Amino acid sequence: MAMPTQHVGWTAEMARALPDDGRRYEVLDGALFVTPAPELVHQSAVMRLYDHLKPYTESNGLGETLVSPADIEFSSRRLVQPDLFVVPMKGGGRPKTWRDISSLLLAIEVLSPSTARADRLRKRRIYQDEGVPEYWIVDLDARMIERWRPRDERPEILVDQLSWQPRTDVAPLTIGLEELFASVLE
Repeated sequence: MAMPTQHVGWTAEMARALPDDGRRYEVLDGALFVTPAPELVHQSAVMRLYDHLKPYTESNGLGETLVSPADIEFSSRRLVQPDLFVVPMKGGGRPKTWRDISSLLLAIEVLSPSTARADRLRKRRIYQDEGVPEYWIVDLDARMIERWRPRDERPEILVDQLSWQPRTDVAPLTIGLEELFASVLE
């Protein structure tokens, strides 16, 4: 079960100093959030989405598509590990270290029972505050994706297909969600 700690003075540096014990440590506005390793179906969903995103981002020169574990530090009080994310190219190059990453084009979280509340509330607000253009919450049980943008008060609910077009000069990536969920769950 994911657990935020009671102490709210955590920093990214303090979280990085914790032991490498297979758990994921994030700092959500100063609160330490600890989660166990994800389940197999969760990782399968992450990799299926990665298989769609990686060729699209590379062929269009959009950025680097990566999966967690990661240390995305927006500030000393905000260290996140999105399940899957796209980092924009800076100066035509890829980031060399986690500290080189200060913004994201896309963040994706696949819900788990232990992370659903934090993914939908705390992390969503962080991604919106940080201006991440799109944040997708993948709900395997409901077979849907919630798409959030920085100014949204409610998500766009996607059940049939998802189109992502981070730049108007490139064609959108379209993912059939029925097929995606079937490949993960059946």
